[in-house]
Amino acid sequence: MNPPLQHITLRNFKTESGSTADIHLSYEVFGRELHSAPIVLVNHALTGNSAVSGEKGWWKTLVGEGKITDTGRFTVICFNIPGNGYDGVFIENYEDFKTKDIARIFLLGLKELKITKLHSLIGGSVGGAIGWEMLALENGLAENFIPVASDYRTTDWLHSQCLVQEFLLSHSEEPLQKARIHAMLCYRTPESINQRFNKDFDVEKGLLKSHDWLNYHGKTLNERFSLKAYELMNQLLMSIDAKFDDIRKIKAKIHLIAVNSDLFFPAFEIKNCYESLKKSNVDVSYHEINSIHGHDAFLMEYEQLNEILMKIVN
Repeated sequence: MNPPLQHITLRNFKTESGSTADIHLSYEVFGRELHSAPIVLVNHALTGNSAVSGEKGWWKTLVGEGKITDTGRFTVICFNIPGNGYDGVFIENYEDFKTKDIARIFLLGLKELKITKLHSLIGGSVGGAIGWEMLALENGLAENFIPVASDYRTTDWLHSQCLVQEFLLSHSEEPLQKARIHAMLCYRTPESINQRFNKDFDVEKGLLKSHDWLNYHGKTLNERFSLKAYELMNQLLMSIDAKFDDIRKIKAKIHLIAVNSDLFFPAFEIKNCYESLKKSNVDVSYHEINSIHGHDAFLMEYEQLNEILMKIVN
């Protein structure tokens, strides 16, 4: 059974673009009572939410009783990105929000909870990007920072993929499904899809099984997510912009985790980040998940990720 969803209201939050709004920030706390144990903050990915652990937890293989991030030892917190809809709240003016705004909101949330130090900050994909932006603003917040399949800036390649997403989301007919189908081709690789389906044809449905699989992902996301939330998340991916001069001042031990076949946040970009930080005398290490599955491997290759995190979190 998951813990209750808790809420913080941040009044008159001013975005980087200059708009002002009251922000509804919801979160879940797992494991030890707050302020009784070391605290781990997990930032969720694009279509994730605060349910990081528990029966339906999207990262329950890593976060839970006796797991790598042991809820018997740590207090684990996960905020919902405001506007992701998990708490029933959406943001109309999503264009006004950048990744740095979400980072600032999370920092204000921690302040409201009287949290001044984290044992670890962990984030996958856009969750890791929010982590970069948080630590660029508060260099001494965490002892360990673990961005997984993520980077501190939006590259031209990533921006281009998000631009295609934007075009698809503006369609009047099934926009979310169309965008999700394209996104799945960014999250996986040709090798992964070709090996899985091998041009198998579903005679009953009259289409390739790979085509049916893409339709399934479009349909199921449409059932659990909203167009407003997806537009916001795509906007956040397009606006990751932590400055290198700020991230090289981060005091945490930085543990970069890449996926060798990632088409979304390519491993070579994360290696470049590692090399640049190393030259700046930052305490940084580089780890790599080997998988044919691309970006989504950080949600699939649990054994490899467990092995990497075992040396870090504990």
